[in-house]
Amino acid sequence: MTIVELVQMFAEPLDVAVVVTDIDLERPGPTVLYANPAFARMSGYAVTEMLGSSPRLLQGPGTNRELTRMLARRLQAEGRFHGVLENYRKSGEAYLCEIDVRPILNREGGPAAFIAFEREVVRRRGRPSQSTAGRYRPLDPTTTACPVPLSAAGGVFT
Repeated sequence: MTIVELVQMFAEPLDVAVVVTDIDLERPGPTVLYANPAFARMSGYAVTEMLGSSPRLLQGPGTNRELTRMLARRLQAEGRFHGVLENYRKSGEAYLCEIDVRPILNREGGPAAFIAFEREVVRRRGRPSQSTAGRYRPLDPTTTACPVPLSAAGGVFT
């Protein structure tokens, strides 16, 4: 079973966007190997449009360039990044996206791929919420719970 097949098994039904990329952080950026349906709903891009592309496709004029450089530096140095970026849907609409990226390790302990768990942030931290969704917009309006915490990732694969 490949990394992508394993991630696909657990990520397809999730309401949290999940993206798997290769580990090439140089321009034009890592290549998307897998994206789940929740990612497609959040970004407006069909999964087939994202496969083989870079997640940098979601960046736009309001995306903080220093933060994107820090993301790449942290992944190279520590193998992990957690933060909020301004991304852009296919329609051009900006949205805040909380991203938790972690490595999927190979047998030697090095990164084989990166897995990102993403959620749209609809309000800033510290503001009282008027809804049960808290600071995140559910991708499926009938649910508000996140079945997998953003911190749940990692593992060893070949």
